[in-house]
Parts: sequence; C-alpha cells; structure tokens
Amino acid sequence: MIIVIGATGPVGRSAITLLNEAGHDVAAVTRDPGAARFPEGVRVIGADPSAPGSLDAYWEGVDGVLLSPRAAGAEAANLLKSAAAQGVRRVAVISSATVAHPAGEPRFAEGFKAAERAAEDSGLAWTHLRCTDFATNTLAWAPQVPSGSVRGAYANAASSTIHERDIAAVAVKTLTEIGHEGRSYVITGPESLTQTRKAQLLGEALGRDLAYVELPPEQVRAAMLAQGLPAEIPARLLGSLADFAREAGPHTDTVERLLGRPALTYREWAVEHAAAFSR
Repeated sequence: MIIVIGATGPVGRSAITLLNEAGHDVAAVTRDPGAARFPEGVRVIGADPSAPGSLDAYWEGVDGVLLSPRAAGAEAANLLKSAAAQGVRRVAVISSATVAHPAGEPRFAEGFKAAERAAEDSGLAWTHLRCTDFATNTLAWAPQVPSGSVRGAYANAASSTIHERDIAAVAVKTLTEIGHEGRSYVITGPESLTQTRKAQLLGEALGRDLAYVELPPEQVRAAMLAQGLPAEIPARLLGSLADFAREAGPHTDTVERLLGRPALTYREWAVEHAAAFSR
C-alpha cells in the first residue's frame, strides 16, 4: 500500500487517481475525511500528519509514502522515522526546484531542504521530486478573468510551469519501481513561459482574449494582503517572480526521460481546467 500525505492537494489527488487506476492499494490522509472525495476503493485515513504520532497506527502493510512537506510540517522527520521503524520501505518527497536552483526568499527553500533531510535521515529509501511552479497556481487568476485581463507583477518572469499530473506520474513511478532510490529529480514543464504568455494561452483555452497587465510588486503584495491572504503567499510568489524576471527558471527533460512521453504543456492544462475559470 502507498500512503499519500497531502492527499487533497493537486499532486496528491492526481497520484491517488493514478495509483488507484493502476490497481495499487492506496490510502489518503486527510484532516477532514467527511469532506474529502476520492475514487472508490481508496482508503481514507482521518488524521493530522502534523500532529505527533498521528499515523503510528496506520503503517502496517504500507510499502511507500508520498509526502507533501506542507502537510506534515515540522513533524515530517518523526513521521518518517516512525514509518521506517514499522517496516515502510520508501518515500517520495514533493520538493522544490529552488533547492538546486535558488530563487525567491531563501527561507522557503530551507523548508524543502529540511523535508529532504528528514527523508534522508529516516532510514527509508528516498527520492526527491524538485518541482518548478505548479500550473494550478494560475487558478488564482480566476476572479480576474471575466475582466479580460490578469493583473500581476513581473510580466516577463519566465518558468517551466508543470502540470500536477506529471508530478504525480513521476511520484508513482518512483514509489512502485526500483532504481530511483537516492535520486533527486528536477521536474519541469516542457516549455519556458512568461506570465504574459501564460495569460495568452489561458485566454486561447477559454476562447477569449486575455492580457497580462503588469503592476508594481508592492501594489500586488498590498492587494493580496487586502484579500486576507497570509503574508507568506505574496512573499513566495513575488520573490520567485523577481528572480525569474532576471533569469528564467530551470528547464529539464526529466518527465520525458522517466515517463517515456513528453511533459504536458500549460496549454493542455488550461484546456483541462477551463471550467474553473468560468464559474
């Protein structure tokens, strides 16, 4: 069985679907099992992985763990050591490309480094999935789309945005096949796109013109805080965009090499998620 910690996030949900479709036993950890909706046959574990000992009763029969560090927080090290002590064999950590390619405020990369160290020190066979920015991040544009424009900072900031299903597919491969132990994979989308180009592609998927209107970073920060968002969110976003405006984020062919097919494009993601921008 594979346990997915961070099961309600975009990567966790995609991984659960892929594992379930392939016939693997899979368990989803969620703090709110009553509200969670997973495919038939998926075991749902109601637990808070950031609470000490919350999963100690669930490791029997588990072979691997897909770990989202944000879900486990500071408890990740103890959680993984407990898993190893009870016979779990491997873990895949959803990490960040900023570990190997610094961008944004260092404190955020340090959080992912800590999660990677927790896996390395746990006794489990580990694989790190160092991802670029998720395509799902642009769902934050949805409220602005009806106006015909998206307002944000650093229009020319370029990164190889990745589809959550590609991250999940790589995670599933590393957890169900041998040969990935002790490897750190930088996972990116197939093309480097500026914010302006992503807005254009999203507009094409929605059948409308969509422009990206560049605003000063501090104006964007103030607007996000006024919406009630935690200060961490604009700090993460604006720090990375500022660096990607100076130098494009990393680009690799890791997805194609591991999966034997091209990585999914942002255009494909936008078409699949068009309904989310039409509500």
